[in-house]
Amino acid sequence: MPPEDLQDLIDDLTQTPQRVASLVKDLSEPDLRARNSSEEFSVVENVCHLRDIEIEGYTQRIVKILRENNPLLPDIDGSRLAVEREYQSQNLSEALQAFADARKRNTQTLKGLVAEQLDREGTLEGVGSVTIRGLLLMMRDHDADHIRELSSIRERPNPDN
Repeated sequence: MPPEDLQDLIDDLTQTPQRVASLVKDLSEPDLRARNSSEEFSVVENVCHLRDIEIEGYTQRIVKILRENNPLLPDIDGSRLAVEREYQSQNLSEALQAFADARKRNTQTLKGLVAEQLDREGTLEGVGSVTIRGLLLMMRDHDADHIRELSSIRERPNPDN
C-alpha cells in the first residue's frame, strides 16, 4: 500500500466519528432506540458497538501486535456485548464521545508508525493472520457497514409523519 493510500485510509478512519454524529443528530429519542428487526441494532446500539469494538477490539489488537510477536487476537461478540451491557439504555452522546476519543487515539498511533510496524502480524480468531495494515482495512470496512446501517435507519419512513 503506497504511503498516500495509507494516509487516505487513516484520514477516512479519522472522519468516521463525525460521519456517525451527522447521521444521528436530530433523531428523536424513539428513533434512536427503534430497531427494524430483532437482528438489527438501533442507532444507540450501533454507536455503543462502534465504541466498544474500537476500544476493546481495534485498540487492543494494535497494542498487542506492536508489543508481542504474532499475538492471538480474540474475536469480540458484538451482539453478546449489546445484551450484556444493555446498549439500548445507554447515553448516545457519551457513547459517541467515547468512540470519537478512542478513534482519535488510534489514528494518532497509526500515523506515527513506520512501514515495519504496519507489517507486524497477529492471529485474529476466526480470521487468521492479519497485519496492522490489514486491521486498518477491517476498520474501514466495519465503519462503512455501520455508516450504511445508520444511513438506512435515518432514511426509513417515520410512521408518525
